[in-house]
Amino acid sequence: MSEFLFSYGLFIAKVVTGLIALVFVVVIIGSGRKKEDASELKVSNLNEKYKNLKNQLTQSILDKDAFKALNKKLAKESKKEKKQNAGKKLRPRLFVLDFEGDIKASEVATMRDEITALLSVAEAQDEVLLKLDNSGGIVHEHGLAASQLQRIKDKNLRLTVSVDKVAASGGYMMACVADKIVAAPFAILGSIGVLAQLPNFHRLLDKAGIDFEQHTAGEYKRTVTMFGKNSEKEREKLKLDLQETHTLFRDFVSTHRPKLDIEKVATGEHWYGTQALELNLVDEIKTSDELLINALDDFDIFEINMELKKGFQDKLFGGLFAAFASAQNKVTSKNNDSRYY
Repeated sequence: MSEFLFSYGLFIAKVVTGLIALVFVVVIIGSGRKKEDASELKVSNLNEKYKNLKNQLTQSILDKDAFKALNKKLAKESKKEKKQNAGKKLRPRLFVLDFEGDIKASEVATMRDEITALLSVAEAQDEVLLKLDNSGGIVHEHGLAASQLQRIKDKNLRLTVSVDKVAASGGYMMACVADKIVAAPFAILGSIGVLAQLPNFHRLLDKAGIDFEQHTAGEYKRTVTMFGKNSEKEREKLKLDLQETHTLFRDFVSTHRPKLDIEKVATGEHWYGTQALELNLVDEIKTSDELLINALDDFDIFEINMELKKGFQDKLFGGLFAAFASAQNKVTSKNNDSRYY
């Protein structure tokens, strides 16, 4: 029996070793392939989507004859409407974008392509709606995201930002570019402030008898560090940098929202939607769903989404590589730049 178990265990070990070798070869082959265009633009007609939802529910609650009669009536009305609209100027279009933020504002990579695409076809009467969910993060990443939205304004297209959950810190920096900010009653907005935080392991290393060396050219190439002993001069320099960044943030918000009492709201605090309305941080209390449904009568609504194609490795290993890359990005970003909106 023991000989059988030994043979069986040896067989399993060989199989596992073979699988590991196969996976390694596949990864090498996959990484060596020439990358094709890794994104694809998806466009959805939301007028049709809402119409189909209504029809599905109507079919479920009406009996067969009643539903048939209703369809016949709607077909006649649609035909009549097409005749009336023949030769008329096309309705304005509302282009809908989604942005779900993270600490590095990673979706700016796809949003910039979505904006480029819509700007290539948009006309003066068209508008853009951004559904924003962003708690903020690294300063320059969110500055770039806000700059992408400014491209829409520079083309004289009306931009509305809708916040159902949160647009705080760098997220609010993006939102304030809009002509109009609409928020749900309990959405979180504001947090106009700057943060820097990092642990310091100097005493722990010193206790363990480990020296940390850092060599720079330029007095302020690096101020506070995670492993070295930080001086008051270095701390003061970091505080000065934070104040300068905060001033830039305040000025940016003031430029785009001139009715704001910037002294009152640029404290780093956040507010819920109804409170934000009183402070002029937003212009209207409404969810994105209400906004879109109300727009159906006046606009042809198109949702634009740049989808990243899954590579061979992603298909094979699911989200393992993506999760690892995400964790690596977080560690790298925290080590390289500790200032956050």
